[in-house]
Amino acid sequence: MKLSTKIFLAIFLITLVPSIYLGQFVFAGIKISDNGIAIAFDVWGYLGIAAIIINNVFGGILFFRFLRTLSLSKVLFFSTMPVSIAYGVLLFLLSDLARVQSPMASTVRKVLNISTTNTYNTVLWAVLISIIYIAVIFFLYLYICRPVNRIEKIVSRLSDGRVKEDSFNIGKSNQFKNVEHALNKINYNYKDKDNMLKQTDLETQKFIPKQFLKFLGKSSITELELGNQVKKNATTLFCNLASDKEISHSYSLEENFNYLNSYLNVVSPIIRRYDGFVDKYMGEGILAVFPRPESAVDCAHAIFKAVTIKNRSHKDFPPVLARIGIHTGEVIFGILGEQERKIPTIVSEIDLATKIEDINKFLHTNVIISKPVLNDMPTKYRFSYRYLGSLTLEEGSNLPLYESLEIYPRDRREKLIHLKNKFENAVRRYNQQEYEGAAIEFEEILRLVPEDKPSYIYYNKAKEKANKED
Repeated sequence: MKLSTKIFLAIFLITLVPSIYLGQFVFAGIKISDNGIAIAFDVWGYLGIAAIIINNVFGGILFFRFLRTLSLSKVLFFSTMPVSIAYGVLLFLLSDLARVQSPMASTVRKVLNISTTNTYNTVLWAVLISIIYIAVIFFLYLYICRPVNRIEKIVSRLSDGRVKEDSFNIGKSNQFKNVEHALNKINYNYKDKDNMLKQTDLETQKFIPKQFLKFLGKSSITELELGNQVKKNATTLFCNLASDKEISHSYSLEENFNYLNSYLNVVSPIIRRYDGFVDKYMGEGILAVFPRPESAVDCAHAIFKAVTIKNRSHKDFPPVLARIGIHTGEVIFGILGEQERKIPTIVSEIDLATKIEDINKFLHTNVIISKPVLNDMPTKYRFSYRYLGSLTLEEGSNLPLYESLEIYPRDRREKLIHLKNKFENAVRRYNQQEYEGAAIEFEEILRLVPEDKPSYIYYNKAKEKANKED
């Protein structure tokens, strides 16, 4: 028992006897005459009123504290029992009041205007007491059942996942402490699992990017099913992080692995920054997908710049050359595999992106873009490029290819832009087997830009074929 409860109990017991004994002085001080009610308390009457008030106040406090220690069913019983007893006693006294012969009964009859001949007022007073009793019971139940309403709302919010509070407070009554503890435990477990799901979702995004789910029209990995697929137009970027093979063989497998990873840690965030996602890591290669071609082109330029900067910080290792091929076409986003192992992937003309990238190795270029990429570019998008030639596809058609000039230093880029028409004309003449004329034009370009490797490759090929014709 709390110390405050002990103090309240002591005060209640101390004032109980005086309030009972001095009650007679209180009633004696109430005089009813033909002129109305007159109150004339003496000292004992005032002491009696004080004792009764103090006794009732502390008795009420003790009663409510007692109710808080009980279960809900016992609270309803013990809280309504005094009210029901008082209601029954009042009805009994009211029904027998007209026949009781005492000064107090006479006083009450005059106040209530009740007599043996006037039973109508007795009924009215009985109805009024009943209404008051019903109202008291109603508000008493309403007050006692407030925690139940809170529980209902909390359970509803828990079921809908709309809980933001760290803990719930149902009420101070002991009967709800266990329920409150259980709900807080459920809330804790819910938030803990929710945090775990969020963390799992973040980890899952490292394997299944949000963009992939977006392409499939899904919001969560749990919605993915074997065979899910959708065909959309997208841009694929294949980046090969090429290094000197002979030099790299002189390092251990662990050193090479960590070295490659250090570059992947640079390239992959750039792909995400430009709204793309990595579909596959293919040894030294990365296959990425973009919803817009301009994003892929901007990403390619950023990758080349970042790798160049990265090379400067790794002087003890061979430099890495980023060779990139970009192609736009139909891509199927889907889930492959079997029930026990599902793999999200894309099915497209991937070999085109890799073949386009591979041409970089032959022409000593870095970023090559196919014609469909340029066709899908917004009209406002501007960047410098030049025609490199065409890639012959298996079905016999040709795929025009272009080199991005944005990666070159400013002076060199301006020279190449100035010579763009001459270079493209020389390439066309080469494709039309005008090797002698093509060689002359490539030679003129090399006099102005001797470091232009594509012109150098084309020049040698043109001279070689021209000499064979002779």
